[in-house]
Amino acid sequence: MFPTNGLKSLQLQIIKSERLYLKVAEQLNRLIEDGAILPGQRFPSERELAEKLGVSRPTIREAMIALELSGVIEIRTGSGIYVTIQTPKSEPELNDKGVGPFEILEIRYILESEACALAATRITDEQIIELRTVVKEMEEEEKQPDASEKADQKFHSIIAQACQNSAIASVVEWLWDLRNESELSSAFLQRIRKEGVHPSISEHRNILLALEQRNPEKARAAMKLHIENATTNAAAHFNK
Repeated sequence: MFPTNGLKSLQLQIIKSERLYLKVAEQLNRLIEDGAILPGQRFPSERELAEKLGVSRPTIREAMIALELSGVIEIRTGSGIYVTIQTPKSEPELNDKGVGPFEILEIRYILESEACALAATRITDEQIIELRTVVKEMEEEEKQPDASEKADQKFHSIIAQACQNSAIASVVEWLWDLRNESELSSAFLQRIRKEGVHPSISEHRNILLALEQRNPEKARAAMKLHIENATTNAAAHFNK
């Protein structure tokens, strides 16, 4: 057996589980540092980078968000993603900024679509009334210049609670907390909001209608379409 006091003489480092987007961002940043991509030069396409690095396109997007937040790249409307012109001494802060928005959207697509179908078979009349009220709150929120997404979160939370399954409700709540607490996701959300990307009230109405009809197939499809569109609209940030 290895003696416990023997550990004192060993130089050990804490093992960390590094996020994939961060590894990709570091590799792309090294290309810039090595001069493979020069300041002012346009980055290869998202598809090309994903193929060459063997990762998903959402991972590339999240790496780009990290690089953009660190000032390494900039997105030019109608043109593409370019390396910024940095001073020689500038050091980008590429560190763990939390879970990326596209990872969260991906798991929400899987979980909330099925949760919505289940909710359609179990939702109460009182919860339907709550959802109608929240849709009106969303309409009022969107009139404000500093619109938040509190009503949006409440809408999805009520549906999760309507499943009458505490595990589902807890996981959905945790996913929203994960998004709100993530520096990467929060900063990206602020940016796309400024570009005019907002929660679709009409899509929420369609989800509500399917739940009112107690139709699980329609509810599943409406939620899937909602999160698919949210993902597509968010991805448009990189394709301007």
